[in-house]
Amino acid sequence: MSEFAAITGWGKCVPPAILTNEQISSVVDTSDEWIRTRSGIRERRVSHVPCSDLATVAAQRAMAAADIGPEEIDLLILATCTPDTVIPSTAAHVQRKIAAVNAAVFDLNAGCSGFVYSLSVATAMIRSGSYKKALVIGSERVTWFINWSFRDSAVLFGDGAGAVVLEPSDKESGLLFSHLGCEGDAADALQVPEFGTSGNRFADNYGVLDIQFDGREIFRRAVKGMAKETRIVLGELGLVNDDIDLIIPHQANRRIIESLAKYLSVDMSKVVMNIQMYGNTSSATIPVALTEALEGGRVRAGDRILLAAFGAGLTRAAGLLRWGKRTTPLSESDAELPPCDQTALEILGEAIKHTL
Repeated sequence: MSEFAAITGWGKCVPPAILTNEQISSVVDTSDEWIRTRSGIRERRVSHVPCSDLATVAAQRAMAAADIGPEEIDLLILATCTPDTVIPSTAAHVQRKIAAVNAAVFDLNAGCSGFVYSLSVATAMIRSGSYKKALVIGSERVTWFINWSFRDSAVLFGDGAGAVVLEPSDKESGLLFSHLGCEGDAADALQVPEFGTSGNRFADNYGVLDIQFDGREIFRRAVKGMAKETRIVLGELGLVNDDIDLIIPHQANRRIIESLAKYLSVDMSKVVMNIQMYGNTSSATIPVALTEALEGGRVRAGDRILLAAFGAGLTRAAGLLRWGKRTTPLSESDAELPPCDQTALEILGEAIKHTL
């Protein structure tokens, strides 16, 4: 058994089609100023391919960064709440697409907290000695669910994927401790109804899916929930707020991120924030932000990195990473999504027509 599970590879995939606030304003009664002042979002990406394709490219780039082949992966966990299919798991589709023939696979749905949940599970499975090389992916195609008549939720979400590779290590690195929770009493605050066996499959509106979203309730609970999990994590490790070198929070709302930093008395210069470019990509936000922090030189060897998330359920999670020595990829992948010849509004055309 190994004491630690180091992150040895990382990668992201964001689709090429960009949907700006101005473009949304052409179909929804809103404005760039309204969206920016309430969320911090300027634009988001819209996928022309399934969730598994986004996950596949992110995974291939992460494996290249770790310089390992797909046959070496023996565990694949896909965090998603927007699966290609419920049966089989979307992780099975990804396994086939990347040829990870030796990997055990499963989906994990914890909403926006899914990546931290999955990282925690994969770390424990590697520490147990049962697995040697794990691929943890957060991938979402949230725009597929959007009801464009619901302005408050329509402007918030985007698509994307991020992935990391974990390997055993005897040196202190990877996820040192994490704590997960859920506030199920408020589960209805964020949901996609009629997407499961509790719905009436013979109802006239069955299969008409949309995100139902209580922004006030989520905002009220999000900062407190992430702060609570952070206190538990830091307390368990004997650390204080000043020991944090970098915070990578779930990218749901700029004001939530700023409130969390204020609550922890951490300067915003230590916080990674890219919500302005991608919106809320659910379980993909943290691995995408982590990859970009590495690409931008913001992660140094030995850094203590706090991950914090809050999502549908209402789940909450926090974890403390200790970064290893390497901050650059060992190699690069030429994996790309299929070409896209449509604009974001063209991709969303049918959904806009049917929900407005």
